[in-house]
Amino acid sequence: MDNIITIDGPSASGKGSLTRSIADNLSFDVLDSGLLYRAYAYLYEKGVQTSEIASYIKNLSFQFNLNDVHVYDNKEEITTTLRSEKIAQVASTLSSIKETRKNLLEIQRSFYDGHGLVADGRDMGTVVFPKAKLKIFLTASSEVRAKRRHIELQNRGQEVNMRDLIEDIEERDLRDRTRTLSPLIPAEDSVVIDSSTMSLDEVLSFTKKLAKKEFDK
Repeated sequence: MDNIITIDGPSASGKGSLTRSIADNLSFDVLDSGLLYRAYAYLYEKGVQTSEIASYIKNLSFQFNLNDVHVYDNKEEITTTLRSEKIAQVASTLSSIKETRKNLLEIQRSFYDGHGLVADGRDMGTVVFPKAKLKIFLTASSEVRAKRRHIELQNRGQEVNMRDLIEDIEERDLRDRTRTLSPLIPAEDSVVIDSSTMSLDEVLSFTKKLAKKEFDK
């Protein structure tokens, strides 16, 4: 099996924070597939032809640390733009198109170089890395996820209405679950974690135990 941990789940379930924490703990690399889709949407909005977007993405710089990730287009940081709700909605729409997923599949797989990888997304364990050693499906209620997203956006200086956030999250969940291509579902061999009443530290502690059990075999 590949030396990979996949962390799938719906929007704002805490996948990013968990992914970076586990990767830091194990000294693994990170794949934030959601950010790749946002980068795809960003380039699409800039007018780049879909057949050329994958090549453009390879020229972007993704810099990860324990607390966050920063993305640069040449020397211009575009992280805030990629994290905006506008780009999120475009990315969600584009992700349901077969051409988009095909264009990004090999780029996602290229993040694994044999050393070790924690991959965060919607279909990491079902489609991108089906042979991953440990698969996590992280979820939470839409209300809890909306509160987390609200705090995240406030910290970035963006103001969004809570009711609008809940509606957006529930609509996105429905699209992700019911789409024909790579629907948002747990892999059969994944461990499902509902973090609605758990802190990040509690989720991290539980996941560390799972990783230790799996990787110490």
